[in-house]
Amino acid sequence: MLSEEMLESRQKIALNYLLMEIPALKENVGLARVSVAAFIGQRDITLSDLEEIKQAVSEAVTNCVVHAYQDRGIVTIRGWLYEDSFELAITDSGKGIEDIDLAREVSYSTVEGHMGLGFLFMESFMDSVEVFSVVGQGTTVLMRKYLHGSGEIANQELEEI
Repeated sequence: MLSEEMLESRQKIALNYLLMEIPALKENVGLARVSVAAFIGQRDITLSDLEEIKQAVSEAVTNCVVHAYQDRGIVTIRGWLYEDSFELAITDSGKGIEDIDLAREVSYSTVEGHMGLGFLFMESFMDSVEVFSVVGQGTTVLMRKYLHGSGEIANQELEEI
């Protein structure tokens, strides 16, 4: 799992940051989408990038709602705006993922009736997706999207964290 200190240290170098907690309810997936969209909308980004970020948020929060908890839990959403990118961490304190590689496979789901495409969509819409999980403690999905067509330009300060 990513430590709280690692997540909080990003605030020091970000231009702005978002921190919110919501109950892990399907009704709150839309709330997460529009909240992140409003936050990222502070930057001059393309509509296409905005829609991709919103879809990735939906997939990550839906995974928390569907897979993390037997009963109601909390989803923590953190976002950081940098000069050339946007970074997002979606965290739950649920049951965790036993096999991350298996969970990331297309069409794999632990819940009957679900297509198992969440990670595929996140990976398609964001420039990087990392998954950190400890069974019995929870999962964090850390995603990054480069802005303004900066693509491969890495934020040097982030690489030092």
